[in-house]
Amino acid sequence: MCVGTGDAVHPDWYAGGIRYPDGGGLTSEQRRRREEVRMRAVDLFEESVEVPCIARELRVSEKSVYQWRRTWRTDGREALRSRGPSGYGCRLGPHLQAKLATWLGEGPAAHGWVDDQVWTAARVCTLIGRKFHSVSGVTRLLHRMGYSVQMPARPATERDEDAITAWREATWQEVKALGRRPARSSASRTKRA
Repeated sequence: MCVGTGDAVHPDWYAGGIRYPDGGGLTSEQRRRREEVRMRAVDLFEESVEVPCIARELRVSEKSVYQWRRTWRTDGREALRSRGPSGYGCRLGPHLQAKLATWLGEGPAAHGWVDDQVWTAARVCTLIGRKFHSVSGVTRLLHRMGYSVQMPARPATERDEDAITAWREATWQEVKALGRRPARSSASRTKRA
């Protein structure tokens, strides 16, 4: 017997699908919501609710529910708790990350790049290599520290908002409408459908 779709799970736990946000991984809020779904599934396992009914109520795949049930049976409820962010920890502790943030705040010229004032991942990697003798995972580290990729501090002075809007509304719509025309393929069928 299936249970009704109740309010046990946040209606927005699905928040945009299964795909991960930019940069990969889940935010702490998303991890918390997913853990709530798994804990609700455990409650339903304990009530002997059938897997298809659980999957429907929690809006997840049956495969996930079967995996959760297998884990729950062998290792218990705690095995389905969130283990925190995935991946390995950063080799640079908070103290060294603070030093790095200070050096990044000084700008590239203070560290030998005088041609322009832009920090690139390669430059940050070189800086970390010079200072800490470690260079793995630089872009992940910068993301964790709150730095974003290719985001200028202020818009370019040459930027013409009117021209951009006109291009989006007129030119892009024409180009988008054309699209790619299907071309004959050299592939042949090996099986009939």
